[in-house]
Amino acid sequence: MSKEKPRSPSTPHRQSQGGKDFRKRVQRSKEAGAPAPQPASKPRAGNPSAKPAIILKAEREKSLQRRHPWIFSGAVDCIDGKPASGDTVAVHDVAGNFIAWAAYSADSQITVRVWSWHEKDVIDKAFFRQRIADALAARTALSLDRDSNGMRIVHGESDGLPGLIVDKYGDVLVMQLGSAGPEHWRETIADILQELCTPACIYERSDSDGREREGLPKRNGIVRGTLPENVEVLENGLRFAVDVAAGQKTGYYLDQRDNRAFTGTLAADRDVLNCFCYTGGFSLYALRGGAKSVLSIDSSLEALELAQRNVELNRLDASKAEWQCADVFEALRKLRDQNRKFDLIVLDPPKFAPTAAFAEKASRAYKDINLLGFKLLRPGGLLFTYSCSGGISDDLFQKIIAGAALDAGVDAQIVRKLHAAPDHPVLLSFPEGAYLKGLVLRVAG
Repeated sequence: MSKEKPRSPSTPHRQSQGGKDFRKRVQRSKEAGAPAPQPASKPRAGNPSAKPAIILKAEREKSLQRRHPWIFSGAVDCIDGKPASGDTVAVHDVAGNFIAWAAYSADSQITVRVWSWHEKDVIDKAFFRQRIADALAARTALSLDRDSNGMRIVHGESDGLPGLIVDKYGDVLVMQLGSAGPEHWRETIADILQELCTPACIYERSDSDGREREGLPKRNGIVRGTLPENVEVLENGLRFAVDVAAGQKTGYYLDQRDNRAFTGTLAADRDVLNCFCYTGGFSLYALRGGAKSVLSIDSSLEALELAQRNVELNRLDASKAEWQCADVFEALRKLRDQNRKFDLIVLDPPKFAPTAAFAEKASRAYKDINLLGFKLLRPGGLLFTYSCSGGISDDLFQKIIAGAALDAGVDAQIVRKLHAAPDHPVLLSFPEGAYLKGLVLRVAG
């Protein structure tokens, strides 16, 4: 493993490790009494000499029968054997009937995450090789690499591999291990990825806050190969430099690929405002799409520097691009006070509500920022607004935006609903996988 690079102050965005306007608001929210996750309740010990198994309480198998892959601690009656975190355990109902094979986590509220629903399956290297091969084949069948060499090739529960994320940037793979199951199989997974994808480097970014809730230490470094000095992703003809070692998430936001492209098709002859711009994804598409001007705001100076480098990489007209390092909420209020107006605004803020427990506090933040967005739009303008918060449902998000429009005194129409790109599939039995939601709204003239 290579020596870890110092983390840069990151922009306020999904799973960020920094960014003043997000982290300060979350901290104030906690201090104000936002519900905090409760410690996992401890199931009673079963037969210590039996094979490792989870026995559920009566009537608590219903979600599993609907193929939801999580089992929370409150549903567990007892634990047979002495499984360690990451071990594979059988899951039985109260009558002793087999339900699933799953990864056990001793420290998480989610006691087990399901690997397989088939009793005949063996959870071994061949099992993981088949699951990863299936994930790759699904993306190949949809030709998702036709216009980009950046792609999510494993998307956790939706690909039958709970807690495992793997992103591809050219010949570099970045993997995140978010729970005890994939952590247990870490070396096996790396070997399989090396075999099936033959990357120049596999880099690990297991450094999200969720690792702490799983009782796992954060880890960041090279797992296989050598990390190139410059990593780039080519997306719909645009080049983006990617900092896989110190950037946000795994270095880039692949989930917004199709939404960025759609924004570019509507940017011609418009004054564009891109908030929480990170390394300039939406900004570059707008510039290429013929925008008159693009103002991009982010709290990370390093992210803005990389964004400007991306403009240079693509030989776009830098004279039309303006960059502002600032707290986005404060910057929007200043723009309002200056009576600045825009024709197209992108609001792609951080994860205000990681769980439903934070939904009430997060709703205020989403309403605040969208209210300001509506006030900055010219008549006939377009607002692209997003939430990546798992604790905010599609319906709630739409209600929040409707309230913001009402308070702003504007009439707005939904032009399109947006979600993550298809390399981020959503398992029907796991709706939590549909974390990214967006609306394109047109303000009436």
